[in-house]
This record gives sequence, C-alpha cells and structure tokens, in this order.
Amino acid sequence: MKENMRLKEKAGREVSLLDSELKRRENANRNYMIHLENRFLLLNFNLEAGRDTSTDVIENMHGGWEFPTCQLRGHFLGHWLSAAAIHYHATGDMELKAKADVIIAELEECQKENGGQWVGPIPEKYLYRIAAGKQVWAPHYTIHKVFMGLLDMYEYAGNQTALRIAGNFADWFYDWSAGYSREEFDDILDFETGGMLEVWAQLYDFTGKQKYLELMERYYRGRLFEPLLRGEDVLTNMHANTTIPEIIGCARAYDVTGEEKWRKIVENYWKLAVTERGCYATGGQTCGEIWTPIKKLSARLGQKGQEHCTVYNMMRLSGFLFRWSGDPIYLDYWEKSLYNGIMAQAYWKSGLSHGFTDAYPKEGLLTYFLPMRTGAQKGWSSKTGDFFCCHGTMVQANAAFNRGLYYQSERTVYVSQYFDSEAKFLIDETPITLVQKNDPLTGSAHLSSDSSARQSVLTDTRKWPSNPDKLVPCIQIRTPESVLMTLMIRIPAWVSGKVRIYVNDREVACTDQRSVFVPLERNWEDNDVIRIVLPRAVTCEPLPDRSDMTAFLYGPVVLAGLCEEERLLHVPEGCRPEDLLTHDNEREWGSWKSTFRITGQERGMRFVPLYEVGYEPYGIYFPVKNSPVKM
Repeated sequence: MKENMRLKEKAGREVSLLDSELKRRENANRNYMIHLENRFLLLNFNLEAGRDTSTDVIENMHGGWEFPTCQLRGHFLGHWLSAAAIHYHATGDMELKAKADVIIAELEECQKENGGQWVGPIPEKYLYRIAAGKQVWAPHYTIHKVFMGLLDMYEYAGNQTALRIAGNFADWFYDWSAGYSREEFDDILDFETGGMLEVWAQLYDFTGKQKYLELMERYYRGRLFEPLLRGEDVLTNMHANTTIPEIIGCARAYDVTGEEKWRKIVENYWKLAVTERGCYATGGQTCGEIWTPIKKLSARLGQKGQEHCTVYNMMRLSGFLFRWSGDPIYLDYWEKSLYNGIMAQAYWKSGLSHGFTDAYPKEGLLTYFLPMRTGAQKGWSSKTGDFFCCHGTMVQANAAFNRGLYYQSERTVYVSQYFDSEAKFLIDETPITLVQKNDPLTGSAHLSSDSSARQSVLTDTRKWPSNPDKLVPCIQIRTPESVLMTLMIRIPAWVSGKVRIYVNDREVACTDQRSVFVPLERNWEDNDVIRIVLPRAVTCEPLPDRSDMTAFLYGPVVLAGLCEEERLLHVPEGCRPEDLLTHDNEREWGSWKSTFRITGQERGMRFVPLYEVGYEPYGIYFPVKNSPVKM
C-alpha cells in the first residue's frame, strides 16, 4: 500500500485571509448571495412539494436553468447552501448562516409534504425515466447538488436538521436502487450522476451506517472506473464535468475507507486527464465542455474554451492528491487554476477611476467559458437570468479563499500558497500563529509615505527604481514559547532564478530547484521572520502540439494580449519570444503592475493579466516566427 500522508488542510477560522483582491471577490460573492431572495431560491422545491401555486411569472424570479420548466431546475440552491456553509466556516458570518438556516427549515417542510423522504426540486419519475432509457437531463446531477448543500451545512455550519433531511432523502435512493440488477444500474449510471458517490461516502463518514457503504458499491461506475484502472483512455472527446465529480467521489471514498482501489482510480484519472493530456497555459484541458485529445490542443482554440466548472472541480481533486502525496506539483496546478480560471472567469471589476470611463459595463459576474480564440470576448452572465452549472460553482469557488494555503502534519507546517493571510496551528500543545504578508518592494506596504500628505524618504524607493520582478512573501512567527517545528516552504514551478530564503535577515537556503519544498527545521522563537525571495519573469508556454504557437505568462499568471485579431509575432535573431515583452505602466502609486507591451513589431499591443480582462477582445496564444533582423 502506498504511503498515505493524509495532510490536514487548515481552513475555517484557523486561517484569516488578508489579501485585498481575494477579499474583494469573496465579499462580492457574499453580497450577491445575500441579494438572492429565499422565495426564488426555494421556488422549484416548493412547487414540487405543492407549497407554491402561483399562476403567473413572478417579478425577479430566477430564469435560465432555474426556470420551472428546465429539467435541471433547483440545482443552484445546493451550490448556494454549500457556499453559505463554507463562508460561515471561514468568517462566522451570522447573517448568511441565518439565511441558510431558514432555507434548511423550509426544505424540511417540503420533505414532509413529499411524504418524508423526497426533497428534490424535480419529480422522482425523472429517475424512473432514465432507468427506462428515456431522455432526461441529468436528474442525478441536480439531486447531488441538493445533497451537497445539505451535507456542507451540517459539516461546516453545524446544522443538524440538514443531516436529518439528507438521511431521509438517502433512504429513498437506498430503496429505489435496490430494485435493479448490476447491469441495469450500470445503464442508469451512464446518465450523468454528478457527485452522488461522494454523498454516500460523506454520509458513511458522518454516521458510520452500513447502508451508505452499500450505496457506494451500487454507485461504483465500473464502465468508467475499470478501464481507468487498466490505463485506457476513456476521456478523449468525452464530456469533462460528467466524470470529474465521480472521481472526487472516489477520492472521498478512499479518505473514509482506506481502500486502495479508490486511490488508484483517482491517480490514474489525473495521469490521463492532466499529466499525459497536457494543458492550456491557463491550466485547463477542455473546449466545448469536452476533454481535448492527448497532446493535441491547437485545433481547440475556440470561443467556448475552458469551462469554469471543470476548473473548480479539478482544483478540488488536486487538493485530495496533495494531501495524500505531499507533492507540490498539485499546488502548482491549483495556483495556476486560481489565477487563470477562478479569478479570470468571475467577479471582474473595472479598475478605471478618476473620471476615466469606457463603453463597457464596470463589472462582470461569470463567464461560463473562457475563450481561447484570439479576438474573442468573455461572455458575462446576468445575476438572475442564466444560472448555468458554472453559476453554481462560481458561488462555491468564491465563498472563502482561505482554503488551500496551509497544511499540517504533526510538527510540520506546509506553506503552500503565497497570499497575505494569518494561520493558527497547535504544535505540541503550543499555539502558533503565522502571519504572511508580501513585501511590495515599494518602500512600504502602501504609498511610501506615513500620511496622505507627507512623503517619507525611504531607501527601498531608490533600491528598486524599476519593477524588481520578484515576489517576496514574509512570514512572521508568533509563539508564547520556543517551539521545535518544521516549516515546508514551497518553491513554485514558475520561479525564474535562484530562490533565496532568509530567517531574521540571515540566508538559510538557496536553490534553483522548482516545484519542491525547502524544509526549515529549528526551534522557532516569537517574532522570527522568514523572507522568501521568488524571482519571476515573462515566460513562454507553447501548445503541446505547436511549438510556434505560444502563450505568455508572468509567474503563474497568463498574460492576455489586447487585440481584435491574431497577430504573427516576429522574433529577431538572438532573441526568445519572451524577450519581446517589456514592462508597461509598471507602477501606479505604491504598487508594481504586471502589465506589458510588445516590442519589435509593426503594430503595438498591450498585455495584461488574464484575470484583469473584462469586455475587451483579447488573445492568449500567438504564432511566433524567427526573423533574421537583429533586435
């Protein structure tokens, strides 16, 4: 059996987020969730239970996939409850919890009206229809979201009613699924099942009841899992987000049972989906919701590129794999997906101020797909008119950004991501706090001044006259007494030179390795400070099947070229494609900016972080050609 590290992710109120941009997004998400009315969140559940008999379209009611005639109606409330639970777990937000608790109470009333078990927003007959081979749009998918919201409300918000509702609901599935042979139920599982396997694993974990183990075995999708175990390619041109939640279910099953088959399925899936398939520069692997062919991505640069749901769920999967293995390659994937997926596809806000305006709206809520085609624009959804599947993962993904930053195993703490934050640990009964803040290398953390009117003369303003091309996170230790502890400092894959680590201004490590951890074991004292100097630069990442078609990145962040059509970039003799970009508008007030412009071309073009692109047309990949002209 493989070594099982089972690292513990630090979350909840043990980790406080301090990063201003992530907090902005988190707060925007919370405010959006509060804005949505309970009546409309619950409408399809109340209709199914006969508790709402309205005869007219109601003003402000939810449309799109939440409209009462859509077969996926009601899926969003499960996401909403999950997001509310995660946000409450992180912040203790009692207003949001109270809203969620009221919704749970209403769902219990719906369950009673439905006879004590069924609490879905769709009728039970949908499941009998798919058992008969008739076409219904993924009833298991919708039901899974309801279970997910209930169980997260129990696990993260302590709502006992939610667990009781889920248990009664599960009894319906236990009785229903018992009526089919293995072959017949395998036919049912060929319709999208979402994360039903994960639900049964969670319920077994929470209650220890044998019937949930039986449900896990019934929902074992052998037609997918067995070929995966044999190493077959079962993904090419298949719908991506059908299977990712099923594999997350396998990961949860391994966590609660320890059975090696579950872990092997997950590892083989990741190898097939990511390691062997290759990725876009953003970290994604899908186009039009399906998996790209292995190492053949160049013909898939369309308008319906990377799907938000797949980004969020693959990030979840990477978290399981990191906890089991301790391999930082999964953290590299998580980081790239956060910047170029979660942040690039939701809660965009214009940075224009001081009288500057443009013709576009100032905000964007969600873009279901991330276009990869040059000259395309992000398609932003409305607040109440769409409710795509990705609308649901959006509220979950932005519920709390304090997850995935730190992990712990006894006396070892893993510093996994670099965002301003504060984390609390217990090491041999000693309470430890890590305070992480990025040194902006601008003279101070704000505007190189100690008031709005008086400028202080600071040496760093002279030391770094131009963008230093470094990320410098600093970690302060707070402890009431000396404590023996190992800090595992992550060296990302994107660093562009030697990484230097200092403790109390004394260099303790220097490495040019990438995607590794540097262990710092010592007796730590109160106010010890670790300073990590991570050099970064513009780099190129060609498509796996076209070395002459490349994307540009700055550290882990994809840079988007602002343009309306594809541009051929000429690379002068003796230069590399990444040499074509130079800093542009590199500083505003006390902040270095990650914006660039192209050089040596007939026409200019600006490059900005992909997550800063709102409504402008842009490109990610550009053809490059060597030129005999020297730069």
